[in-house]
Amino acid sequence: MITRTRARRGLRLLVAVAAVLLVLPGVAAATLTIQFTGTPAPWAKSTGHDALWLGHMWVDGRKDAADVKALAVRLRGTGIKDLYVHSGPFGLDGALSPEKYSGAAAFLKEIHARLPGVRVSAWLGQKVNGRLSLGDAAARQQVLDGARAVMAVGYDGVHYDFEPVGDGDAGFLDLLDRTRQIVGKDLLSVSTPQIEPFPLTRPLARLAIGHDKYWSPDYFRDVASRTDQVAIMTYDSYYPSTILYGGHVVRQGTLALGLVPDDKTVLIGAPAYHDHGVVWGDAAESVATAAEGARLALTSHGTRRELFGLALYVDFAATPEDWKEYEDSWFNP
Repeated sequence: MITRTRARRGLRLLVAVAAVLLVLPGVAAATLTIQFTGTPAPWAKSTGHDALWLGHMWVDGRKDAADVKALAVRLRGTGIKDLYVHSGPFGLDGALSPEKYSGAAAFLKEIHARLPGVRVSAWLGQKVNGRLSLGDAAARQQVLDGARAVMAVGYDGVHYDFEPVGDGDAGFLDLLDRTRQIVGKDLLSVSTPQIEPFPLTRPLARLAIGHDKYWSPDYFRDVASRTDQVAIMTYDSYYPSTILYGGHVVRQGTLALGLVPDDKTVLIGAPAYHDHGVVWGDAAESVATAAEGARLALTSHGTRRELFGLALYVDFAATPEDWKEYEDSWFNP
């Protein structure tokens, strides 16, 4: 009798779970579609706190002063305030060789002379899924030694991009706390995964791909509290249409605005690249759609947020059309 009762309870649980799994995608799609509607407020646009990820060639000797001059011309008159220059990656033991950023001093001198209001952070990271472990105290110390070394060269800050960092990762939080002691009042910034958009999406995504694609709101808040900037990698969403991707950006922006204090910067990652890896990705995701989603999120928030912007990924893949979309859809819509 007890066995039959347990079996019936188990069957009811399986039916309930199956029903949720069937209904959830439709509810999510409807919600995102609704969110990507309406007209953004005129004030919902760039406040001059945008960012750009730059490739490694700027600090490894492949780019020269003429290239920096052209970059300065491209950026002057935009809202780009922060540059994240790829200066790694770390070794699998956490060590960072100075050879990886051997041209950094020259680049920093040149770009600061041409764009004195722009900050340049060392973009540092590594794959951590079964490779470099942030749970290893010795590896974290090596990472910290690397962060201290790049700051000594003259960078304005450190921008971490470790992937994938699992939800609740205590080692990453410890690394941020100790990096703050190194950078002091200079910039501490991080690339973050997307925030869990709906209940159950984090565990389901983890089951599908083997690691966390999303962070819970609580962990996202914990990370934001330790940094000056969070740049949410809202691209590679895998949504199959512009409307769904746009709604996804609205939701990410809305969640972040509710989680991050006003004295810290929220950046919405905008896909200025064209090799998404899925056949529909390039058509669904764009700088223009990310900008529209960010503007709608701000509008829904109801008040102008000074420390809110777009972060364009990435300079070496961005096309003239990407830059035009940034300018027409976000900087001066």
